[in-house]
Amino acid sequence: MEEFRQAAVPGVSRNTGYAGNVNQRVTELADVADQKVTRIEIGINELDRVMGGGIVPGSVILIGGDPGIGKSTLLLQVLAGLMGRLECLYVSGEESLQQINMRAKRLRLNVGALRCLTETSVEQILAVAEKEKPGLIVIDSIQTLYSEQVQSAPGSVSQVRESAAGLVRYAKQMNCAMVLIGHVTKDGSLAGPRILEHMVDAVLYFQSDEGSRYRVIRAFKNRFGAVNELGVFAMTGQGLKEVSNPSAIFLSGHSEPAAGSVITVIREGTRPILLELQALVDESHLANPRRVTIGLDHSRLSMLLAVLHRHGGVSLGDQDVFANVVGGMKITETGSDLPLILAILSSFRERILSRKTVVFGEVGLSGEVRPVYNGEERLKEAAGLGFSHAIIARANQPRQPIEGMSIAAVSNLDEAIAAAF
Repeated sequence: MEEFRQAAVPGVSRNTGYAGNVNQRVTELADVADQKVTRIEIGINELDRVMGGGIVPGSVILIGGDPGIGKSTLLLQVLAGLMGRLECLYVSGEESLQQINMRAKRLRLNVGALRCLTETSVEQILAVAEKEKPGLIVIDSIQTLYSEQVQSAPGSVSQVRESAAGLVRYAKQMNCAMVLIGHVTKDGSLAGPRILEHMVDAVLYFQSDEGSRYRVIRAFKNRFGAVNELGVFAMTGQGLKEVSNPSAIFLSGHSEPAAGSVITVIREGTRPILLELQALVDESHLANPRRVTIGLDHSRLSMLLAVLHRHGGVSLGDQDVFANVVGGMKITETGSDLPLILAILSSFRERILSRKTVVFGEVGLSGEVRPVYNGEERLKEAAGLGFSHAIIARANQPRQPIEGMSIAAVSNLDEAIAAAF
């Protein structure tokens, strides 16, 4: 016989559904009443954009990021922005109340009325939440919590899964928004079971280039908004400041035109962003020339070099090729194919593209230049930042001319090279 304690939380049971009613019945969708979702605007525009317009009551949001990147700082600023509008509860399993108070004073945040709790027991946290009835709960972090229903140590797979399940049940039953901070592994993915990402409504990643003061928060899952949405912040002495025009930040170092440099426009969620692609082609002294990419897909670079050889007549088999995205961003879309090829050619031939030229387009294996989505919006963003010339796929040519911009619409790689040089 082994004795164990079953902690009972008023109003919350493991054996009931989200509605708290055991006697559930099947309902047809036509009988479900429409309900308008009222979002809670945070007041930080970049974060509101990533979340789809604000926090939805009853939703559970998981935020992951490297240690010291600013997760706790950002959420403390969020709570400061919601003071007086929403009852909030900040639960810390990693820091003492004195540490939280010191951070708030250092950031000059007016959070004197913020209700805080230092606790790692899920049952105790839910008991306090049942008494306080907050509209938003912040958990820092999910890996420090433990449930008395599981005998393993905090941070283990079973503990993280059980703790998150109890918190999600409470959030759905009580219509309380909840933000969970999660630790990440060495490769940058969220630590713990993969089921953790399936249980929550939104998964946000906080990322930063090493040594950079800029932080990027990206939505990889969002049941109430667009995925792959992007928010850009700058870390300062008074906390994180939002960057409303990230294109200007990423192009701030682009002063004098140089060989191997091409400006492109990528699409992150609903926002077009201008980035600088750099390529360096140098004679190789190795049996197997190096192919190095930073912020780009390595396999795609090898494919594009083969296309350039076959359909562009340029052989780089005895050259080292290095490609980089300036600013620490990562490009996953195919619209960077054409600017990458032109940057490689620019470096190889020592030919400089015009400083006011922007390029985007997908390159197929047969050498054709294919269109990318939202091409007109990308062109308007580039025109708004002073770019006067564009090289794009023919199918992306806008129906109406864009004021102040001349457009070279190309259908294959030969036409693109001719238009660029």
